[in-house]
Amino acid sequence: MMQNSNNTVRRGVYVIGKKVFILTVAGALLLQPIWADSSVYGASSSSNNAISATSKKINDHIVQVQSGMITSGAKMVEYQWSGMRSNKNVTAKVNVIEVDLTNPNVKMDVMTGQNGQFTTTQSVGGMAKETGAVAGVNGDYFQTGSGADRAPMGAQVSNNDLMASPSQLSGMYAFALTANREPMIDLFTFEGQVTAPDGAVFPLAGINKASYMTEPNKAYSHANAMYVYTSAWKSLSRPTDPSTTPTEVLVQNGVVMQISEGTRLEMPVPGDGYILRTHGQAANFIREHVQIGQKLQVDYNLVASSNGQKVDPNTLQMMIGGHTLLVENGRPSAFTRSTSSISGGSARARTAVGYSQDKKTSYVVTVQDNGTSSGMTLKELQNFMKDIGIWKAVNLDGGGSTTMVSRPLGDTDTSLTFDTEYGKTQRGVVNGLGIYTTAPQGELKGLMVSGQNTLFVGQEATYALKGYDSYYNPYDTSNLAVNWSASSEAMKWTGQNFKALKSGKTEVIAKSQNAKTSMNVEVVGGNQLAEMNLSNAVGTLEAGTQNVTDITVKLTDGRTLSLPAESVKWEFIGFKGSVKGNTITVDEVNKDAKIGYAIARYDGFSTLMTLQAGMTQMWEDFETVKYPIQFTGSPAEVQGSAAVVTGVTGREKSKVLDLQYDMTKASGKLYAYAELNGKNGKALDGSPSSMSIDVMGDNSLNWLRAEFVDANNQSIYVDLAKAIDWSGWKTLNIDLSSFKLNSSMKLKRVYVVNVPEGQDERQLTGEVAFDNIQFKSPASSDSLALPTPTVVLKVSNTTAVVNGKNKKIEVAPLVKDNVTYVPVKVILDEFGGSARWESSIKKVMVLRADRMMELWVGQKDYIANGKRNTSEVSPIIYKNRTYVPLRLVSEQIGLKVEWDGKNKSITLQ
Repeated sequence: MMQNSNNTVRRGVYVIGKKVFILTVAGALLLQPIWADSSVYGASSSSNNAISATSKKINDHIVQVQSGMITSGAKMVEYQWSGMRSNKNVTAKVNVIEVDLTNPNVKMDVMTGQNGQFTTTQSVGGMAKETGAVAGVNGDYFQTGSGADRAPMGAQVSNNDLMASPSQLSGMYAFALTANREPMIDLFTFEGQVTAPDGAVFPLAGINKASYMTEPNKAYSHANAMYVYTSAWKSLSRPTDPSTTPTEVLVQNGVVMQISEGTRLEMPVPGDGYILRTHGQAANFIREHVQIGQKLQVDYNLVASSNGQKVDPNTLQMMIGGHTLLVENGRPSAFTRSTSSISGGSARARTAVGYSQDKKTSYVVTVQDNGTSSGMTLKELQNFMKDIGIWKAVNLDGGGSTTMVSRPLGDTDTSLTFDTEYGKTQRGVVNGLGIYTTAPQGELKGLMVSGQNTLFVGQEATYALKGYDSYYNPYDTSNLAVNWSASSEAMKWTGQNFKALKSGKTEVIAKSQNAKTSMNVEVVGGNQLAEMNLSNAVGTLEAGTQNVTDITVKLTDGRTLSLPAESVKWEFIGFKGSVKGNTITVDEVNKDAKIGYAIARYDGFSTLMTLQAGMTQMWEDFETVKYPIQFTGSPAEVQGSAAVVTGVTGREKSKVLDLQYDMTKASGKLYAYAELNGKNGKALDGSPSSMSIDVMGDNSLNWLRAEFVDANNQSIYVDLAKAIDWSGWKTLNIDLSSFKLNSSMKLKRVYVVNVPEGQDERQLTGEVAFDNIQFKSPASSDSLALPTPTVVLKVSNTTAVVNGKNKKIEVAPLVKDNVTYVPVKVILDEFGGSARWESSIKKVMVLRADRMMELWVGQKDYIANGKRNTSEVSPIIYKNRTYVPLRLVSEQIGLKVEWDGKNKSITLQ
């Protein structure tokens, strides 16, 4: 019988009785504590460990990196997978949630959109917070694009309620748990009927379905069909389907209340009833057999294709739709439908769910695809799941949808377990698979320190004490008296927080009553830095101007970290300034200063911001555009417009470049261009090293790019944003230093790209706008009027030839071990720049134009513009004077060096 829909999602605790595993693969480090194998049913099992970081080799391709408890009956396991792709070694990180289905303290269920309703989307993290899940992943596939109803393609049972029936699509499998918590993966179909008071019956096509093309007959799903819509369907369009005109029937408490002939009812579905959406032959049935005030009977079942048996959905605890079958009887299965639309042969982030042969464990699997993980093809994922012991598994939505959130041990909320394909951005999805705890409050089992485990000298950090109970759920520690300390002099407890004093490894220690816990902390030292990079290395040298820059450092072990403002010491040359956070304010420019330097220093490592008057140029604000702007789509089916307009939201009083696009009628690689000056482009001024542009985003997740062309019409492509993951206006800052742009080049166009891979995850229609394009150019010899002579030096000769004329120099070049050395003053006297000697650490600092170099006597490492390098030579002290390697220093400050072995002369230009 048709049941009244209940949209309320149960919060917090749920019950489950066997094991379930959820597997995700992606490319970031697991942000959760590490877990050990455990099946904890009550406080009596308190001897089980919560954390394990022991590496365990599964086979030649898979290593279990770490594991740890989420809650009683659910643990997280992180794996590292390695393989070969195109004759190259690749690695991927896979996160697996194992759910013990025999444990009554844990439950799996389906999370749905916003407030438990279809036609809405929400991030996995948002759904987990809304429903009280302790972990979760994205779920079923759904239609995207303009006008698409956001509803799952497959069946959904949530909280024992059938919310959606399966679609008539080939090979779309689903995962379910029976009432006694036994997992099943099968190809389910739907059968149902509506019985009129006169005994006439009409087949029911489905429940809460978006419109689609059925398979294999390619028919309109809602033509001549009857569907039930419950209050789980939020939209007033049931569904958005221009191919059919509906007749709708409102039924409340089993009684027909309204019939809307040839049009839809302008109302939401009430909680005590449902709406029948009919068309064609189904509408004729209503017209001939149903009247207001009569009772209707609705019956339906699911049918498992594997055995043909009917399944009463009300006997299921949960069900979530998926895609192709991946594993069958512990072996990779044949794909049950084409995987081309989900990039099956490409390495992407993936999500899947499966279970063990004894049906006591469920696995939720995610594969990461980000900066530290390569993703997986479906075949790679199949073999991985087989190798870790999964007996049967089905693929869930993946790519940019792949998201896992989990609750760190001792925390009350979930957090992103790894970066998605879009970084920290979580894509909105229609449903997800959630893990819930039903355990009661247990006794205190353990304490943990939470906070940053990597600090920089001078940084202050606050740490918190977290507790967990015998069910691995949070335990309130707010009333515990805590004694904090550090294990070494690298950090100091100030009474309110910790301050990092010097580099090294230490422990943050917390003691409370008879309990003690600690956390390893590393204070990064300057000797660990390979690079120090400014997000804005070019500034404006004018009193009152503010130059904003963030600093990141790359360590010698490959890690990239943000350097906090309180750890940076700034030195200003050419101006007086002040610093607040990441903002440098020019208070006063020194008299006759043509260039200023803001030198950022951290523990002996440094990098440089150059400041010069007029360096920031408003290249185009679109207020007085006198050249043509036009739209071009590629392929030609891509439609749209590009024009300078007013009235755009957020810039109503300004003119902006507005780009609207519609890619729905095209396929393949899709481009929507805003062409500047026809297709000729607009010339640059100077040689910009960075660019800023205001962009109104449309949250389409499409790619945003710019195309420059040189004098030979050769294109240079610059990424403005790998994903447009924001709405409203945002300023983008782009580093152009590696592109070597100059005044002979032009900005040809800005444009939106939607490539085939993952195209189903991005919007095919949208609108973006551009404003305030600015370029910054670095200091150069020409702009600073620095001399550019030709200088010839001879070994052991105090006469130099400068532009063909002899000139006496104070000290002659010398050769030692086949290396030519000179005092740095010899170079700078002719080519401009400045140098400084720090005798206490025997360091030479050289500045010229936008170049800075620091060298140490007797050390082969040197730093050039924030990058550590190693040379075969180093400065030396000879006759109480410091000499630098001529070629090394000259080339690093932008000079060309030629050696004439016959005459033992050096030419500098």
